[in-house]
Amino acid sequence: MPVTIRPVAREDFDQWLPLWLGYNAFYDREGETALDPAITQATWSRFFDGYEPVFGLVAEENGTLLGMTNYIFHRSTTLLGPTCYLQDLFTTPAARGKGVGRALIQGVHDRAREAGCGRVYWQTHTTNAAGRLLYDKVAQHMGFIVYTKPI
Repeated sequence: MPVTIRPVAREDFDQWLPLWLGYNAFYDREGETALDPAITQATWSRFFDGYEPVFGLVAEENGTLLGMTNYIFHRSTTLLGPTCYLQDLFTTPAARGKGVGRALIQGVHDRAREAGCGRVYWQTHTTNAAGRLLYDKVAQHMGFIVYTKPI
């Protein structure tokens, strides 16, 4: 049975949560540095709030979630229409190298196109070699470096 890319559903929480936690662990947000559980709950709630521009997709095969991606629509100063930020992308270790990540990226791209977005963009850590191999095949690296200044 092929992998299905679909919007996250309320009944997915028990399978989505380990994916979310795995994603955060990949970026060293676990243990003492873990996100506050309130952030996880707020993120989950936003998927189902019609006023929020936050969305989630999952990759499912035979009733099992193999991956997830979260994305946000927002305005841009360089486009008239909205743009799409693919914020989070994660697949189970067993699903890696099997096209699941690529399918999730395409799922976001398709929904962004339907929403009238002019582009989809994302960022990753420079050490994410496996992810970057895929990203270099499906998108163009524009050379930008991201800076963050916590408040």
